[in-house]
Amino acid sequence: MRRKNPAGRIRGSITAAVSAAAALTTMGLAAAQPATAQSTTTTAASSVAAGQACTTADLGKRHPFIKTSEVAPTVTHFKGWYVTQGTTGSHSVTTSTQTTISVSVGLNANIQGSFAVEALGSVGAALGLNVQVDYSSTSSVSDTVNWSFYQPGYYGVYKGTKKVTGTYGSLNCNRVQQNDGSWALKWIEGADTGSYTTYTALEEGAVRCEDKVPANSIMAKAQGLLDCGSATAAAKHPAGPVSSAKADEARHEAENAAKAEKSGKATASPAPATRATLDCQPAVYRIHVPGKPLNWSAPLLANDGIRLRESNFFSAHLDNWRLCNVTERNGVIEASLWNWGNGGCATIPANIANQEQAYLTTATCGEDDLQRFYIYRDVPGSSKIGVQNKYTGSMLGHDRYADGELIRQYSSGRQDGTGTYDLVKV
Repeated sequence: MRRKNPAGRIRGSITAAVSAAAALTTMGLAAAQPATAQSTTTTAASSVAAGQACTTADLGKRHPFIKTSEVAPTVTHFKGWYVTQGTTGSHSVTTSTQTTISVSVGLNANIQGSFAVEALGSVGAALGLNVQVDYSSTSSVSDTVNWSFYQPGYYGVYKGTKKVTGTYGSLNCNRVQQNDGSWALKWIEGADTGSYTTYTALEEGAVRCEDKVPANSIMAKAQGLLDCGSATAAAKHPAGPVSSAKADEARHEAENAAKAEKSGKATASPAPATRATLDCQPAVYRIHVPGKPLNWSAPLLANDGIRLRESNFFSAHLDNWRLCNVTERNGVIEASLWNWGNGGCATIPANIANQEQAYLTTATCGEDDLQRFYIYRDVPGSSKIGVQNKYTGSMLGHDRYADGELIRQYSSGRQDGTGTYDLVKV
């Protein structure tokens, strides 16, 4: 059998040689990976590495590194198809969606910001696979397969890909005490972790029960969806589609798993439980843009955000912050930021928490990771810091230096260094 118009396609039996340097492109990959999922621990190439020196301008930045990865050949579209004597030749087969794979990184089902792109690029580079590095879903891919059949028989017509999943960590700049007792700024493994899902470009083909195919191929996964050995496979059928009980069962299992995952995400961030009290440190701070008069000022109105303002007689303590319920782990502070002026805690609004450049505001203090922040510090003697939201993992910064400019979250931080602030005692 041979596909119709093969020049622009990649056959399922071809092994595609891919290069890590081409990790941001897509092409069909060979069915040469194991048919069962393989889990590996991966160290991906990145622009920085743990232990390398960083600078104060890096305090408000982060970079991903890939901790684990799993590659699983997956059939995304399938249709049982019967070819009779006299009906061989070209067929256009409309397949049914078998499994839907959507690209995601952390909370974000829509790839926004440079952190997610860098993370997925690191996955491709580490595994030697060309993976999708922007948002896409296999359900949006055309499910029609054009194929030329040269022998009659019972076929599984399919599209498939390699589903790539795993976990990532975050490299952040923070002070580290060295063996001689001195301090230095270095990239460390930060507190933020998450999971990712992506996939390689789809390949398509057709396979029969009697075909000898590699056990470690997407083609073998498709062959496993045929009712080989059953009355369906042995019976004579009119030319055209034939239902497969195995494929139907596998599709229902995939749909149930997807629904369970969606339900879990929908309930992952319930409304925060209000705190009875906060254990706040006595020190009061302003959070300044280094060397300049503007600093973080909390909003008076509930629908406004934290903005850069210059302190004056009318500031009404909206520019005064305390660190509350403080913990420290591996040299990184975790705290809630309580505002003296309006009595609220700094937070990312829950309804936009998954968006790049979501603004920072204040709300009633509660037991909520959206109100918790990691603080990365410069060496002792310097008050410079970087701030990261615990729930979203994004760093805080501002788009431009201007009175009234909102403080926002940026997945990788501000690469021009504007995510570095001064935590100055009042």
